Amino acid sequence: MPRAWLGEFELMVLLAVIRLDEEAYGVPIAREIERHSRREAALGSVYAALERLEQKGLVESRLGERTPERGGRAKRFFHATAQGVGEAREMRQTLTALWNLPQPERGVS
Repeated sequence: MPRAWLGEFELMVLLAVIRLDEEAYGVPIAREIERHSRREAALGSVYAALERLEQKGLVESRLGERTPERGGRAKRFFHATAQGVGEAREMRQTLTALWNLPQPERGVS
């Protein structure tokens, strides 16, 4: 199967979904990204990334129960597929390998 290349934000969303497990839906995903990256994660951007990840087969979603607090609407929960977890691990290996930068020559910054 061809590799599903991920952008930086997609990778952060995927990792947040994995970390949150059963509680992975829009708002907690955005908060998890904000907490660890110290930058804003707009909810619309989170949902757009989740849609792309779902199209790539890296996450799946299900509707929860309707709740009165949400005006009778149900939350859409996400979980990473086996392919999604594998992709996250492969990205970590790739980035770690690339991170091993050579020492700069003297006088070069």
